[in-house]
Amino acid sequence: MRLLVPVGLLLLAATSRAEEQGLDARVAKLEAEVDRLNKALDEERSARESQATFRVGRFAVGLAGFLQADAVAYSQASADEIDFSTGQPLNETRFSLRRARLGISADYRIVSAYVEFDANTSSGPVARVSAADVSIRWPSKKPDAPPYVMGSLGLLRIPFGFEVQELDWVRLFLERSNMAKAFFPGEFDLGVRVQGGYRILRYQVAVMNGHPSGDKQFALRDPTQSKDVLGRVGLDVRVGRMHLTGGFSALWGTGFSVGRPATKDGIVWHDTNNDGQVDPTELTGVPGQPAVASQTFTRYAVGADLRVTVDVPKIGELAIYGECTWATNLDRGLIPADPVNAGRDLRELGWYVAATQQLTKWAAVGIRYDRYDPDADASEQVAAILVPRDRTFSTLAVVAAAMYAPYARLSLEWDHNKNALGRTASGAPTTLGSDVITIRGQVVY
Repeated sequence: MRLLVPVGLLLLAATSRAEEQGLDARVAKLEAEVDRLNKALDEERSARESQATFRVGRFAVGLAGFLQADAVAYSQASADEIDFSTGQPLNETRFSLRRARLGISADYRIVSAYVEFDANTSSGPVARVSAADVSIRWPSKKPDAPPYVMGSLGLLRIPFGFEVQELDWVRLFLERSNMAKAFFPGEFDLGVRVQGGYRILRYQVAVMNGHPSGDKQFALRDPTQSKDVLGRVGLDVRVGRMHLTGGFSALWGTGFSVGRPATKDGIVWHDTNNDGQVDPTELTGVPGQPAVASQTFTRYAVGADLRVTVDVPKIGELAIYGECTWATNLDRGLIPADPVNAGRDLRELGWYVAATQQLTKWAAVGIRYDRYDPDADASEQVAAILVPRDRTFSTLAVVAAAMYAPYARLSLEWDHNKNALGRTASGAPTTLGSDVITIRGQVVY
């Protein structure tokens, strides 16, 4: 009987301790949930404050936009010269208006429309429509969740991966990676898209022309009857202070190789002795060539992306993310792929890893490294030997920003660029540096 008393006291103490630990865990979980909800509320409030909305009953019209102005303080590849093939200056040390956009949205019940205008001086003064769509949706019961189903038609953001869909004014780095610039230049294309989510599941499927707004050959035009089919399926999970998103993307489509018209026989004169007189030995016949019809080719890509963010107490959000894409014949922005002229398919690989850290609400820093190989099978003739050729583009970007979220941000970024397509003075292949230091001011209105 004497033993039962201390044993009971020990059991009572252990039970009390377990209850306290359980209570502490529940309190910590509730505090994390409160922090998450407060952050979501702040983001929603900021979004509402940064957008002028006019309502008449259930009909609402909103105005929002942003402006980004750049000052390139240093560019290693800059030269006081003209590219005579394009007529464009080679100087990059300059001031420019990178993006000035104004969006107008209209919303009534389950129907919405959006149009966005852009002005910039990246390649001379340009004013254009950068996005436009009309949508119908089946909304979710939760206000902070995506709609179950939403169908859109028009000039839409391309639903592939993470980086292509990241908003320009949200992204800390000044520009997207080489991979995104090559595969999806301009980030927008004409087509139809269905997207939505249920609980942690997210999905997007689209049928598009296959020639984005930044396509070097046929921007926002489609020379073929075939369309590109693409999409992404992924997860969006929140656990306490951690937020994890990731997914897999795929694309299948048809590219276009431009043919050439027939040519006539001709004569070429080379004044070898520089006497200004035509000698029979200086004339060379050039036979005509038959016409070559344009052809189509198949292109496809698969990709994976993963992003993990953690709310660090008293400091801010830490984000670590990356993306990888394997593709064939998909390059439309850097070195447009043409397997018909190359005589073989062009295998392409691009990837990047990045990390950003918010330093309270007043500052942020980030680092990103990306690589893009436009032709994994490239080779060239050196003397009598055929050797592999590295055509990889790579960039190490380091950025620091001071901000007054979400209205203003001042960024300084150093880009350590490498281009394996360079040549030495003797003509030998080499990797040329192209470092750039850029200052950007951004205002959201």
